[in-house]
Amino acid sequence: MRVLIQRVDRASVTVDSEAVAAIGRGYLALVGVTHGDSAATAGRLAAKTARLRIFADDAELLNLALADVGGEVLAVSQFTLYGDARRGNRPSFTDAARSAQGEAVYAAFVEALRAEGVPVQTGIFGAHMRVDLTNNGPVTILLEA
Repeated sequence: MRVLIQRVDRASVTVDSEAVAAIGRGYLALVGVTHGDSAATAGRLAAKTARLRIFADDAELLNLALADVGGEVLAVSQFTLYGDARRGNRPSFTDAARSAQGEAVYAAFVEALRAEGVPVQTGIFGAHMRVDLTNNGPVTILLEA
């Protein structure tokens, strides 16, 4: 499982010209699932996401987590995180989980984040989404299990 975290001032998702989710300060979490992932994997990465300290404190050190700043998460499914373009110019997605498994593990990640007390908005699994964000920093961190 891969979760690409972007620290944002704001982020939103639009599907078919309709806004479906929006957050203020927090993380845009792009979530990719591979074949061996499970709800347990999702729980571990959700806990890591909730506790990740990438907000600056008064000394400008990255010491604060989502709860410390009243942050929220916009979680978006992103099977292309498992795109492999090492050979040729067209990526292969064979390492990405099939849709049913991907959706179940993605849902487990979202629920585990909520269980950690994190306010979470979501995109629509499998939809063609337009994601708009203002990256703060920019700060982008890849979590992997």
